[in-house]
Amino acid sequence: MSQPTPCPNQVEINEVAPRDGLQIEARFVPTEEKIRWIDALSTTGLRRIEATSFTSPKAIPSLRDAAEVVNGIQRREGVDITVLVPNVKGTERALACQVDEINLVMSASNSHGLANLRMTPEQSLEQFAAILDVCNRLEATQGSSVFINASLSTAFGCPFEGEVPDARVMELVEQLIGLGIQGITLCDTTGMANPAQVKHLCEAVLERWPETPFTLHFHNTRGMGLANALAAWQAGITRFDASLGGLGGCPFAPGASGNVCTEDLVHMFEAMGVATGVDLDVLLEVATTLPDLIGHDVPGQVVKAGKATRRYAMPDIHA
Repeated sequence: MSQPTPCPNQVEINEVAPRDGLQIEARFVPTEEKIRWIDALSTTGLRRIEATSFTSPKAIPSLRDAAEVVNGIQRREGVDITVLVPNVKGTERALACQVDEINLVMSASNSHGLANLRMTPEQSLEQFAAILDVCNRLEATQGSSVFINASLSTAFGCPFEGEVPDARVMELVEQLIGLGIQGITLCDTTGMANPAQVKHLCEAVLERWPETPFTLHFHNTRGMGLANALAAWQAGITRFDASLGGLGGCPFAPGASGNVCTEDLVHMFEAMGVATGVDLDVLLEVATTLPDLIGHDVPGQVVKAGKATRRYAMPDIHA
């Protein structure tokens, strides 16, 4: 009988709040405030920050200052700046800003792809090929390269179609890797996943493509974000997207709430003895600034309750 694979003793948290968190906010956060916020996040020990999206200002007006943000932030050694790009034009704009990573997005379901991107998965793959061609030409002519990640939305279920078969997800991952995509993010776009489902799919992709860096992206729509992250970790996943304060949501996914909360995820792993490389105290200090930044409260729990190691003075039981 084979022995189970040991759970990883360290993980990497990818901060997505500046992009995924702000994309649905009604208030436009001024460029200077975005830059200060990202600079503060880069001091926490996070290794990767998704800073913005080079998409049409008409589609996502809250991120219309993408180039100004990326060019304005302080670039720290050991902190990769990644951005979402929707097409060739967005890719060219992002590469001009010398980002470290570009993140492409497609859906595993036809319906969500048409609602979110106006493209079927097959059409998305065609566009990815064109984007990769642009990146390859840059590397050939200028000698500079960028890491290319693809996020597969609705990998655990579609709000319009329901179940997305694992076989379909595996088929699309195979096609993405065949194109030359270097990293894959499996996204629970509307919080439909459950821990058993997550563990099964994660084990399958890691067995099939052990050399590919897989990231898991969970939403907390139904309160299972941390449970699903734990299941993915038990399967051997070491990379997780998370959003400070639990900000976020997909504007084209009915019922989607925020992403799994960064400080809550870091707190869970560190309490378990799993290293994240993140200074939780510094991260919590940054999290306390969020309500003022966006103009409303956020769903994160640890910033309100404090770490589990927090101790309180005994009440006066004799009063």
